[in-house]
Amino acid sequence: MTELQQAQTTQFSRILAIGAERGELVVTNDDIAGPIDSSDEWIRQRTGIVTRRRAAEGTDMLDLAEAASKKALDAAGLTGADIDAIILSTITHMHMTPSAAAILADRLGATPAAAYDVSAACAGYAYGIGQADALVRSGLARHVLVIGAEKLSEIIDPTDRSISFLLGDGAGAAIVGPSDTPGIGPTVWGSDGSKATAIRQTHSWTELREDPELGWPTLRQDGQTVFKWASFQMAPIAEKAMAEAGVTAQDIKVFIPHQANMRIIDQMKKQLGLPDTVVIARDIAETGNTSAASIPLAADRLLSEGQAQSGDLALQIGFGAGLVYAAQVVVLP
Repeated sequence: MTELQQAQTTQFSRILAIGAERGELVVTNDDIAGPIDSSDEWIRQRTGIVTRRRAAEGTDMLDLAEAASKKALDAAGLTGADIDAIILSTITHMHMTPSAAAILADRLGATPAAAYDVSAACAGYAYGIGQADALVRSGLARHVLVIGAEKLSEIIDPTDRSISFLLGDGAGAAIVGPSDTPGIGPTVWGSDGSKATAIRQTHSWTELREDPELGWPTLRQDGQTVFKWASFQMAPIAEKAMAEAGVTAQDIKVFIPHQANMRIIDQMKKQLGLPDTVVIARDIAETGNTSAASIPLAADRLLSEGQAQSGDLALQIGFGAGLVYAAQVVVLP
Protein backbone atom coordinates (compact mmCIF):
# COMPACT_ATOMS: atom_id res chain seq x y z
CA MET A 1 0.00 0.00 0.00
CA THR A 2 1.35 3.42 -0.95
CA GLU A 3 2.05 5.58 2.10
CA LEU A 4 0.50 9.05 2.14
CA GLN A 5 3.05 11.86 1.97
CA GLN A 6 2.72 15.03 4.03
CA ALA A 7 4.47 18.37 3.78
CA GLN A 8 7.85 18.64 5.49
CA THR A 9 7.48 20.98 8.45
CA THR A 10 9.72 23.88 9.49
CA GLN A 11 10.33 24.43 13.17
CA PHE A 12 10.52 28.22 13.24
CA SER A 13 9.41 31.28 11.26
CA ARG A 14 10.07 35.00 11.41
CA ILE A 15 9.36 38.30 9.69
CA LEU A 16 12.13 38.77 7.14
CA ALA A 17 11.31 42.29 5.95
CA ILE A 18 8.72 45.07 6.08
CA GLY A 19 7.67 47.66 3.49
CA ALA A 20 5.32 50.63 3.76
CA GLU A 21 3.46 53.10 1.57
CA ARG A 22 1.46 56.07 2.86
CA GLY A 23 -1.12 58.16 1.06
CA GLU A 24 0.44 61.02 -0.92
CA LEU A 25 -1.62 63.80 0.65
CA VAL A 26 -0.99 65.34 4.09
CA VAL A 27 -4.35 66.33 5.60
CA THR A 28 -4.21 68.58 8.67
CA ASN A 29 -6.78 68.90 11.42
CA ASP A 30 -7.63 72.38 10.17
CA ASP A 31 -8.41 70.88 6.76
CA ILE A 32 -11.22 68.72 8.16
CA ALA A 33 -12.34 70.54 11.33
CA GLY A 34 -14.99 72.75 9.69
CA PRO A 35 -17.48 70.08 8.53
CA ILE A 36 -17.45 68.40 11.95
CA ASP A 37 -17.68 71.72 13.86
CA SER A 38 -14.39 71.00 15.62
CA SER A 39 -10.86 72.38 15.94
CA ASP A 40 -7.23 71.35 15.74
CA GLU A 41 -6.99 71.54 19.55
CA TRP A 42 -10.03 69.27 20.11
CA ILE A 43 -8.80 66.63 17.66
CA ARG A 44 -5.30 66.60 19.15
CA GLN A 45 -6.61 66.29 22.71
CA ARG A 46 -9.08 63.53 21.89
CA THR A 47 -6.95 61.46 19.52
CA GLY A 48 -3.34 62.62 19.39
CA ILE A 49 -3.64 63.11 15.62
CA VAL A 50 -1.88 66.12 14.09
CA THR A 51 -2.13 65.06 10.45
CA ARG A 52 -3.37 62.05 8.54
CA ARG A 53 -2.16 60.71 5.18
CA ARG A 54 -4.69 60.16 2.40
CA ALA A 55 -4.29 58.89 -1.12
CA ALA A 56 -4.94 60.98 -4.19
CA GLU A 57 -8.05 60.34 -6.26
CA GLY A 58 -6.21 58.23 -8.84
CA THR A 59 -4.61 55.95 -6.24
CA ASP A 60 -6.57 52.98 -4.92
CA MET A 61 -6.02 50.45 -2.16
CA LEU A 62 -4.34 47.96 -4.49
CA ASP A 63 -1.86 50.61 -5.68
CA LEU A 64 -0.84 51.21 -2.06
CA ALA A 65 -0.60 47.46 -1.41
CA GLU A 66 1.54 46.93 -4.51
CA ALA A 67 3.99 49.69 -3.57
CA ALA A 68 4.39 48.42 0.01
CA SER A 69 4.79 44.82 -1.18
CA LYS A 70 7.53 45.72 -3.65
CA LYS A 71 9.44 47.52 -0.90
CA ALA A 72 9.15 44.48 1.38
CA LEU A 73 10.28 42.14 -1.39
CA ASP A 74 13.29 44.36 -2.17
CA ALA A 75 14.22 44.52 1.52
CA ALA A 76 14.05 40.72 1.75
CA GLY A 77 16.06 40.23 -1.44
CA LEU A 78 13.17 38.32 -3.02
CA THR A 79 10.95 38.62 -6.09
CA GLY A 80 7.29 37.87 -6.58
CA ALA A 81 8.24 34.46 -7.95
CA ASP A 82 9.61 33.53 -4.50
CA ILE A 83 6.23 34.04 -2.80
CA ASP A 84 4.09 30.96 -2.15
CA ALA A 85 1.08 32.68 -0.56
CA ILE A 86 -0.36 36.18 -0.27
CA ILE A 87 -2.67 37.25 2.56
CA LEU A 88 -4.16 40.72 2.09
CA SER A 89 -6.18 42.29 4.87
CA THR A 90 -8.48 45.13 3.87
CA ILE A 91 -12.01 46.47 4.28
CA THR A 92 -11.68 48.84 1.32
CA HIS A 93 -11.49 46.54 -1.70
CA MET A 94 -14.35 47.89 -3.78
CA HIS A 95 -15.16 44.56 -5.45
CA MET A 96 -16.80 41.61 -3.73
CA THR A 97 -14.86 39.36 -6.10
CA PRO A 98 -12.22 38.61 -7.31
CA SER A 99 -10.00 38.95 -4.28
CA ALA A 100 -7.58 41.86 -4.09
CA ALA A 101 -4.85 39.36 -3.16
CA ALA A 102 -5.21 37.47 -6.44
CA ILE A 103 -4.93 40.70 -8.44
CA LEU A 104 -1.92 41.73 -6.36
CA ALA A 105 -0.25 38.37 -6.98
CA ASP A 106 -0.50 38.99 -10.73
CA ARG A 107 0.89 42.52 -10.39
CA LEU A 108 3.88 41.23 -8.42
CA GLY A 109 4.62 38.29 -10.70
CA ALA A 110 3.74 35.91 -7.87
CA THR A 111 1.32 33.73 -9.87
CA PRO A 112 0.51 30.91 -9.08
CA ALA A 113 0.88 31.78 -5.39
CA ALA A 114 -2.12 31.07 -3.20
CA ALA A 115 -3.88 34.37 -2.60
CA TYR A 116 -6.80 35.41 -0.42
CA ASP A 117 -8.25 38.41 1.40
CA VAL A 118 -8.89 38.74 5.12
CA SER A 119 -11.68 40.94 6.49
CA ALA A 120 -10.62 41.57 10.06
CA ALA A 121 -10.36 45.36 9.95
CA CYS A 122 -7.79 46.77 12.37
CA ALA A 123 -6.71 43.29 13.54
CA GLY A 124 -6.21 42.06 9.98
CA TYR A 125 -2.43 42.40 9.77
CA ALA A 126 -1.92 40.53 13.06
CA TYR A 127 -4.38 37.88 11.82
CA GLY A 128 -2.28 37.58 8.68
CA ILE A 129 1.00 37.22 10.57
CA GLY A 130 -0.53 34.43 12.66
CA GLN A 131 -1.68 32.61 9.55
CA ALA A 132 1.63 33.13 7.74
CA ASP A 133 3.50 31.72 10.73
CA ALA A 134 1.30 28.61 10.60
CA LEU A 135 1.68 28.22 6.83
CA VAL A 136 5.47 28.41 6.97
CA ARG A 137 5.90 26.10 9.96
CA SER A 138 3.42 23.56 8.55
CA GLY A 139 5.41 23.34 5.32
CA LEU A 140 2.50 24.59 3.22
CA ALA A 141 4.50 27.67 2.17
CA ARG A 142 8.08 28.85 2.39
CA HIS A 143 7.59 32.60 1.91
CA VAL A 144 4.30 34.35 2.68
CA LEU A 145 3.51 37.98 1.86
CA VAL A 146 1.20 39.60 4.44
CA ILE A 147 -0.32 42.99 3.65
CA GLY A 148 -2.59 45.38 5.50
CA ALA A 149 -3.89 47.98 3.04
CA GLU A 150 -6.65 50.56 3.22
CA LYS A 151 -8.01 53.56 1.37
CA LEU A 152 -10.38 54.57 4.15
CA SER A 153 -10.98 57.97 2.58
CA GLU A 154 -13.29 56.09 0.18
CA ILE A 155 -15.74 55.28 2.98
CA ILE A 156 -15.87 58.39 5.14
CA ASP A 157 -18.51 61.05 5.69
CA PRO A 158 -16.68 64.39 6.14
CA THR A 159 -19.43 65.54 8.55
CA ASP A 160 -19.18 62.48 10.83
CA ARG A 161 -17.67 63.18 14.28
CA SER A 162 -17.56 59.52 15.38
CA ILE A 163 -14.70 58.08 13.30
CA SER A 164 -14.16 59.70 9.90
CA PHE A 165 -11.78 62.43 11.06
CA LEU A 166 -9.47 59.73 12.46
CA LEU A 167 -8.91 57.84 9.25
CA GLY A 168 -6.02 57.74 6.80
CA ASP A 169 -4.81 55.72 3.82
CA GLY A 170 -1.79 53.47 3.50
CA ALA A 171 -0.38 49.97 3.24
CA GLY A 172 2.19 47.92 5.11
CA ALA A 173 3.61 44.59 3.97
CA ALA A 174 5.71 41.89 5.60
CA ILE A 175 7.50 38.82 4.29
CA VAL A 176 7.29 35.80 6.62
CA GLY A 177 9.68 32.93 6.02
CA PRO A 178 11.62 30.12 7.71
CA SER A 179 14.06 30.84 10.51
CA ASP A 180 16.75 28.98 12.47
CA THR A 181 15.41 30.48 15.71
CA PRO A 182 11.91 31.43 16.97
CA GLY A 183 10.74 34.70 15.44
CA ILE A 184 6.95 34.76 15.89
CA GLY A 185 5.28 33.84 19.15
CA PRO A 186 1.86 32.14 19.39
CA THR A 187 -0.99 34.31 18.14
CA VAL A 188 -3.74 35.04 20.64
CA TRP A 189 -6.86 36.00 18.70
CA GLY A 190 -10.60 36.08 18.95
CA SER A 191 -13.82 37.99 18.40
CA ASP A 192 -16.93 39.32 20.11
CA GLY A 193 -19.73 39.62 17.57
CA SER A 194 -22.17 40.74 20.25
CA LYS A 195 -20.53 44.17 19.86
CA ALA A 196 -20.53 44.09 16.06
CA THR A 197 -22.43 47.36 15.75
CA ALA A 198 -19.85 49.32 17.76
CA ILE A 199 -17.94 49.94 14.51
CA ARG A 200 -20.18 49.57 11.50
CA GLN A 201 -21.17 50.52 7.98
CA THR A 202 -24.14 52.90 7.91
CA HIS A 203 -26.22 50.59 5.70
CA SER A 204 -25.78 47.56 3.46
CA TRP A 205 -25.37 47.47 -0.31
CA THR A 206 -28.74 45.71 -0.49
CA GLU A 207 -30.37 48.59 1.37
CA LEU A 208 -28.70 51.04 -0.98
CA ARG A 209 -30.02 49.14 -4.01
CA GLU A 210 -33.55 49.29 -2.57
CA ASP A 211 -33.28 52.96 -1.61
CA PRO A 212 -30.67 54.90 -3.64
CA GLU A 213 -31.39 58.04 -1.64
CA LEU A 214 -29.50 56.49 1.30
CA GLY A 215 -26.27 57.40 -0.48
CA TRP A 216 -22.82 55.85 -0.33
CA PRO A 217 -22.32 53.72 2.84
CA THR A 218 -19.75 55.12 5.28
CA LEU A 219 -18.26 54.14 8.64
CA ARG A 220 -19.55 54.98 12.10
CA GLN A 221 -18.48 54.00 15.61
CA ASP A 222 -19.77 54.19 19.17
CA GLY A 223 -16.75 55.97 20.56
CA GLN A 224 -17.17 55.26 24.28
CA THR A 225 -17.90 51.55 23.71
CA VAL A 226 -14.84 51.13 21.53
CA PHE A 227 -12.61 53.19 23.82
CA LYS A 228 -13.51 51.17 26.93
CA TRP A 229 -13.21 47.83 25.09
CA ALA A 230 -9.83 48.64 23.56
CA SER A 231 -8.36 50.37 26.61
CA PHE A 232 -9.24 47.76 29.21
CA GLN A 233 -10.09 44.44 27.53
CA MET A 234 -7.17 44.31 25.10
CA ALA A 235 -4.40 44.51 27.71
CA PRO A 236 -5.21 40.99 29.02
CA ILE A 237 -5.00 39.71 25.42
CA ALA A 238 -1.55 41.27 25.05
CA GLU A 239 -0.51 39.81 28.41
CA LYS A 240 -1.64 36.36 27.25
CA ALA A 241 0.39 36.73 24.06
CA MET A 242 3.48 37.50 26.11
CA ALA A 243 2.84 34.59 28.46
CA GLU A 244 2.37 32.12 25.59
CA ALA A 245 5.59 33.42 24.01
CA GLY A 246 7.40 32.80 27.29
CA VAL A 247 8.36 36.43 27.84
CA THR A 248 7.45 39.18 30.31
CA ALA A 249 6.85 42.91 29.95
CA GLN A 250 10.46 43.45 30.98
CA ASP A 251 11.65 41.52 27.91
CA ILE A 252 9.72 43.68 25.44
CA LYS A 253 11.75 46.33 23.64
CA VAL A 254 9.03 47.70 21.34
CA PHE A 255 5.24 48.01 21.68
CA ILE A 256 3.30 48.31 18.41
CA PRO A 257 -0.44 48.53 19.07
CA HIS A 258 -3.01 49.31 16.40
CA GLN A 259 -2.87 53.06 15.89
CA ALA A 260 -6.46 53.78 16.89
CA ASN A 261 -6.14 56.65 19.33
CA MET A 262 -3.21 58.00 21.36
CA ARG A 263 -5.22 57.84 24.59
CA ILE A 264 -5.91 54.12 24.02
CA ILE A 265 -2.21 53.52 23.38
CA ASP A 266 -1.24 55.28 26.62
CA GLN A 267 -3.90 53.43 28.61
CA MET A 268 -2.72 50.06 27.27
CA LYS A 269 0.91 50.82 28.16
CA LYS A 270 -0.21 51.61 31.70
CA GLN A 271 -2.36 48.47 31.94
CA LEU A 272 0.50 46.27 30.70
CA GLY A 273 3.06 47.72 33.08
CA LEU A 274 5.60 48.15 30.29
CA PRO A 275 8.88 49.71 31.45
CA ASP A 276 9.66 53.31 30.51
CA THR A 277 12.47 52.06 28.28
CA VAL A 278 10.00 50.43 25.87
CA VAL A 279 9.73 52.17 22.51
CA ILE A 280 6.06 52.80 21.74
CA ALA A 281 4.74 53.26 18.22
CA ARG A 282 2.92 56.57 17.81
CA ASP A 283 2.61 56.73 14.04
CA ILE A 284 -1.01 57.82 14.45
CA ALA A 285 0.13 61.39 15.12
CA GLU A 286 1.22 61.87 11.50
CA THR A 287 -0.51 59.07 9.57
CA GLY A 288 -3.88 58.73 11.30
CA ASN A 289 -5.78 55.49 11.87
CA THR A 290 -5.20 53.25 8.84
CA SER A 291 -6.99 50.14 10.13
CA ALA A 292 -5.28 46.98 8.83
CA ALA A 293 -2.25 48.96 7.66
CA SER A 294 -1.48 50.66 10.96
CA ILE A 295 0.79 48.08 12.65
CA PRO A 296 3.18 47.49 9.73
CA LEU A 297 3.24 51.23 8.94
CA ALA A 298 4.14 51.98 12.55
CA ALA A 299 6.79 49.23 12.61
CA ASP A 300 8.34 50.53 9.41
CA ARG A 301 8.57 54.05 10.83
CA LEU A 302 10.27 52.86 14.02
CA LEU A 303 12.82 50.82 12.06
CA SER A 304 13.51 53.43 9.39
CA GLU A 305 13.95 56.21 11.96
CA GLY A 306 16.23 54.08 14.15
CA GLN A 307 13.90 54.03 17.15
CA ALA A 308 13.78 50.22 16.91
CA GLN A 309 16.42 47.80 15.74
CA SER A 310 16.48 44.52 13.87
CA GLY A 311 16.28 41.72 16.42
CA ASP A 312 14.26 43.71 18.95
CA LEU A 313 11.43 41.83 20.65
CA ALA A 314 8.14 43.56 19.81
CA LEU A 315 4.64 43.10 21.18
CA GLN A 316 2.00 43.88 18.55
CA ILE A 317 -1.77 43.86 18.90
CA GLY A 318 -4.56 44.72 16.51
CA PHE A 319 -8.18 45.30 17.51
CA GLY A 320 -11.25 46.73 15.84
CA ALA A 321 -14.47 46.22 13.92
CA GLY A 322 -16.10 42.88 14.43
CA LEU A 323 -15.16 43.19 17.23
CA VAL A 324 -11.97 41.23 16.58
CA TYR A 325 -8.46 41.15 17.99
CA ALA A 326 -5.09 39.44 17.58
CA ALA A 327 -1.74 39.77 19.34
CA GLN A 328 1.68 38.18 19.10
CA VAL A 329 5.28 38.79 20.12
CA VAL A 330 7.63 39.03 17.14
CA VAL A 331 11.31 39.59 16.44
CA LEU A 332 11.67 42.68 14.27
CA PRO A 333 13.38 42.17 10.88
